[in-house]
Amino acid sequence: MDPVIKGRCEIQWLLADACWILLLGTAFGSTNITRVQNPEADMNISQIISYWGYPSEKYDVKTEDGFILGVFRIPYGKRNSNQTAQRPVVYLQHGMFVSASIWIANPPESSLAFALADAGCDVWMGNSRGTVWSRKHTRYSPESPEFWAFSFDEMAKYDLPATLNFILNKTSQEQLYYLGHSQGTTTAFAAFSTNPTLSSRIKLFFALAPVVSVQYSKGPLKALISIPTPILKVIFGRKEMFPKSFWNHFFVSQVCNQKGFDHLCADFLFRVSGYDRENLNMSRLDVYLSQNPAGTSVQNVVHWRQILYSAKFQAYDWGNPDENMEHYNQVTPPLYDLEAVKVPIVMWSGGQDRFAAPKEVEKLIPRLSKLIYHRNIPYYNHIDFVLGIDVPTCGQRNLSIGVELMSVTRK
Repeated sequence: MDPVIKGRCEIQWLLADACWILLLGTAFGSTNITRVQNPEADMNISQIISYWGYPSEKYDVKTEDGFILGVFRIPYGKRNSNQTAQRPVVYLQHGMFVSASIWIANPPESSLAFALADAGCDVWMGNSRGTVWSRKHTRYSPESPEFWAFSFDEMAKYDLPATLNFILNKTSQEQLYYLGHSQGTTTAFAAFSTNPTLSSRIKLFFALAPVVSVQYSKGPLKALISIPTPILKVIFGRKEMFPKSFWNHFFVSQVCNQKGFDHLCADFLFRVSGYDRENLNMSRLDVYLSQNPAGTSVQNVVHWRQILYSAKFQAYDWGNPDENMEHYNQVTPPLYDLEAVKVPIVMWSGGQDRFAAPKEVEKLIPRLSKLIYHRNIPYYNHIDFVLGIDVPTCGQRNLSIGVELMSVTRK
């Protein structure tokens, strides 16, 4: 079967699942046993951090092109509250359609951000432009098309430099550790390949489920980015896609919180990311699905479609030579040169990952001259890296390996 047709079939099955879950859940919810809702399902990021007893700070960071990004900080953990100590600074960057809440969606023993804070790190979490916590601009409102005229190009060109420089200035440190998941690695590869000054401020780049191409990806996300651009814009418009909304909470509270339907709701996540039911905390579905999706631009999804069909890791194609010339001073979009990334890289991939597919990672590895460590976790899917029950255990152990390897390379 043609992969595009197969992908569209997956979306149809996903929508069918959604309809049945919604209809049956609301019809029979009153007779089913309802799980007690986790309070974090109704909290913002600062409230979630404080709820678990950690110090929380929030900052607004303005980019060169006028976006105001919400950046969150856990300066220290429960077991190391010496506020004068200088700690390793770790920056966490989420993937597409989610926000920084993904790093704290589980209890502390299963959330990477909390585990890193308890391990002695100064933890910062960014939010890409257009997500629920980064919807402000100095000139445009989210109602205007101009607000949404961005893709991961602008995240790499404006968001990361503004955020990382702010963090380094605030902490008075020369370098930080960058940890990205999914599109959080994409923006890093784009930024570090084009901005050597920014690259010099990165001590080590931890890449979780790295994505720079999607030819071998599978599932609904692949199907979504396969939709022809005119049809995509008819369906979703020209501005925002999958924002955090009332329906997130309604769907979770009225449907997914009903025992008997939780496994069907989890199937949404598995169809997108790959199957690993044993590593997902089913009692936390209300938190996962009420906090996410958190929104992105239609243009960002169109950009991923261009990467799919060009089979190139390139900047956004504005559609005609004149506009490309205006943006890039050349008639075609420039390629991102992965060989130009001079930041030391430590990378993990998942054997069951449907989006950052194993074949894609195999293609990526030879292009990274500064890759010093790679581990494939056979049972991991795409979201295990952020929501998996064993993430802190695997994460801390492998982060330590990465830091040790980096120290070896400097001798």
